[in-house]
Amino acid sequence: MKLRTRLNLVVAGLTAVFVAVLITEEIQDTRSSVREEIEAANRVASQLLGRLAVIYSRAGGTEVVQQFLQQLGHVRANDIILRTPAGEILYSSPPPTYKAGRDAPRWFAHLLAPQTARHTFPLPGGVQLVIEAQPSRAILDAWDDVTRLLVIGAIMLVVVNGLAFWSIDRALAPFPVIAHGLERIQRGELAFRLPPLPGPEAHAIGAAFNRMAQAVQDNVQAERKAREAETRLEERREMALLVEQRVEEERRLIAHELHDEFGQSVTALRSLALAIATQSSEPPMRDAAHLISDEAARLYDAMHGLIPRLLPVSLDTLGLAETLESLVRDWQRRNPSIVLALRHNLPSDLGPSVTLAAYRVVQECLLNALRHAQPAHVEISLESTAERMLITIKDDGVGLPAQWSRPGHFGLRGLTERVEHLGGVLKIGNHEPHGVCVTAEIPLVAGA
Repeated sequence: MKLRTRLNLVVAGLTAVFVAVLITEEIQDTRSSVREEIEAANRVASQLLGRLAVIYSRAGGTEVVQQFLQQLGHVRANDIILRTPAGEILYSSPPPTYKAGRDAPRWFAHLLAPQTARHTFPLPGGVQLVIEAQPSRAILDAWDDVTRLLVIGAIMLVVVNGLAFWSIDRALAPFPVIAHGLERIQRGELAFRLPPLPGPEAHAIGAAFNRMAQAVQDNVQAERKAREAETRLEERREMALLVEQRVEEERRLIAHELHDEFGQSVTALRSLALAIATQSSEPPMRDAAHLISDEAARLYDAMHGLIPRLLPVSLDTLGLAETLESLVRDWQRRNPSIVLALRHNLPSDLGPSVTLAAYRVVQECLLNALRHAQPAHVEISLESTAERMLITIKDDGVGLPAQWSRPGHFGLRGLTERVEHLGGVLKIGNHEPHGVCVTAEIPLVAGA
């Protein structure tokens, strides 16, 4: 049932109850009035007519009383009967002329009629004068009043309900507009706005609806932009990962080429130069050959220093543990004043992605510590279980600078993305009493 219908029914019900209460109260008052009127009229008529009848009967007999009653005619609210001792009616009041031919409904008369009052006066000769209350005219007047009140109440009911229906219809007119607006918002028309609505309450609801619609539109646009940005970021991450994989592959190929082809060529060149220097009898030739041999030796050393920075060839042959030991020995030889400690517990079946990620984490953090931290000790720990690998690099250097997390640290950012791509977590921070601690946790299942 609609709200408009419910409100109209409530107003109609309240109005009907009011009219019913008013009519009930009017009937109760009318019933009391009729009873008092009938009793008073009957008492007056009985006292007056009884005495007159006695006087007239003493003066002239029954004929005089009968003549007096005929001249008197009908007395309101009373029936007068003159009866002989044998029960023969000598006189009966004529029917009333007031509203003659009309009577109230029986149920109404039964509802209002008071208890019938009758007075009997004995006259000389055994004749009886009976005066009985007759409330039919008073009840008819009450019926007419109640009928008029019913008509007025019905008119008021119609008028009040008509006004209420018009007022409620006008007051609820904005609600279909609001419901239509909500349906359009539900269909995705977020740019829809309600027009100004009549009435202070409807105007406030419309303004709130428009603010809500604007907020929803802004939120949806923001979420759409966020999704688009997230999609672009994910695409860039995938592209960066692809580029990184390509770079690692190129590093691997270059490292193998340097180790296999270029290394053999440099070794052959040095051997030829030494052979020339040994066999030549001319000093300038021997000096030139020794110079070529020395340059070839320096080129070979430089090449072997470059290969681990590209990608250690030993990762494919010896594994992660021996490669890290070689890396630490190499840096220890270059930095004899710093104590480098490596501790590891690694399985032999690590996947290539985890192996390379672990090597890059140790390589980058060791390089950063030796270049920037000014440490006396650097501890490297790799612990592995069936589910994960935990890498920890600690130093006792100067610690992280205040602005270390600002954009631009591409090495650390690359490590973080590499570890997160494998489903792991990289944490960087200072530790007490001083120094830096880097921890990387990599799940082995994801890496495999």
